[in-house]
Amino acid sequence: MEETMKDYEDLLEASYSLMGDGVHDTDTLLAWRKMEELKESQENITVTVSDIVKGGVIAEYEGLRAFIPISKLSLDRLEDCRQFLGKELEVRVFEANMDEDKLILSAKEILKEKREISRKKKISDVQIGQIFHGTVVTIKDYGAFIDLGDGISGLVHISQISNQRIKHPGVVLTEGQEVDVKVIDIKDGKISLSIKALLADDSKEPEEEEVVIPEAESIGTSLGDLLKGLKFDE
Repeated sequence: MEETMKDYEDLLEASYSLMGDGVHDTDTLLAWRKMEELKESQENITVTVSDIVKGGVIAEYEGLRAFIPISKLSLDRLEDCRQFLGKELEVRVFEANMDEDKLILSAKEILKEKREISRKKKISDVQIGQIFHGTVVTIKDYGAFIDLGDGISGLVHISQISNQRIKHPGVVLTEGQEVDVKVIDIKDGKISLSIKALLADDSKEPEEEEVVIPEAESIGTSLGDLLKGLKFDE
């Protein structure tokens, strides 16, 4: 669900206050106008974290005090913001309210986009026929998602799990299980995998050595050689 200013009212109350009687000078008005434009354009800006407060961090931009909620600092769930003190962050304006002197910034959307660009680049390097040793991370009715490492994953459809027909992937696989998989298709940034393809490869019987049948003439010669030296009663 999309976050709004309402979600942060309690946290913001402790971090912001109206500047004097709410009357702004020209520079401040221009700064707020710029914040509104940045919110509209979603342009990236860089700020430095200057303080840690309840539920997030504080940074300044164009002379304005901005709040970055802990949920907007990282793609991971954080319990502590102190690691960000003094650090530069690339952020976007999430909310700008000049009347209440409340400015919220976010790094999360930028981090999501960078992660997706990185994921697509890694997928572009994957080749059909390539074999991975991965880990089953999620099992669904239609198949299992396999973590291939380096931030990429793929789907083994239920029809590609076993040589036998199975009713559910959980019959054969469990989450956390390590498996070897073969890339059988890449489409729209999604990797299709197969376990069955490797099972089929392993199940091939070794080729039998070719049996060379001697020509009829050589067979006769060989029989003659065998009869040599044999004595028969008259």
